[in-house]
Amino acid sequence: MPICGSGTLIPTQRRTGKANRPNYSGKQHRHGLHFLALANETGRLIWISAARTGRTHDATAARRAKIVEDLRAAGLGALADLGFLGVGKPETSEDQVIVTGYKVTRHRKLTTGQKQANRILAAGRAPVEHGFPHLKNWRFLTKLRTDPARATALLRALLVLTDLESSR
Repeated sequence: MPICGSGTLIPTQRRTGKANRPNYSGKQHRHGLHFLALANETGRLIWISAARTGRTHDATAARRAKIVEDLRAAGLGALADLGFLGVGKPETSEDQVIVTGYKVTRHRKLTTGQKQANRILAAGRAPVEHGFPHLKNWRFLTKLRTDPARATALLRALLVLTDLESSR
C-alpha cells in the first residue's frame, strides 16, 4: 500500500501586525498556515502535521515533523512531489524512504526514462492531491484567524470527521 505525502496552504484571514508576517506565503500571495499530509492509495488522509507558518517550505516542514524517521521506524515509504527533494537523503538506495521525481533545470533536460518515471510517480501521488480538497471543503476554514496550535487541533478533528463521513 503506497503512502503519498504532500503539503498545502490553508488560507486564513490576514491578521495585522509584525507577528503575523510569517504566515504570508510569497508563492501563493496570501496568508495561511502550512500543513503536511500523508494519504493512502485511495486518497484518504491518514495523518496531518502540526501547523507551520505559511512561508514554510515542504522540505523544512517534513524535517521538523521528522517524517522520515517515523516512516523508517514503521517500515514504510512514501511517494512525494519535488517539494520534498533532498529530505532524508540516504547514503544507499535501499535506505530511501521518500521517493521524489526528477527535477529539470535550465541546463539539464530530463531523459525520456526520467520523464516516464515522473509520469508514473505523478499517477501514484494523485490520490493525496485529491485528499486535500475533502479537508478544505469545510467552509469555516476560510474564516480561520487563530494561532497554529489551535488550527492544528481543529484540522486533526476535521480529519476524523472527514474519515467518518467517507466511511459511511
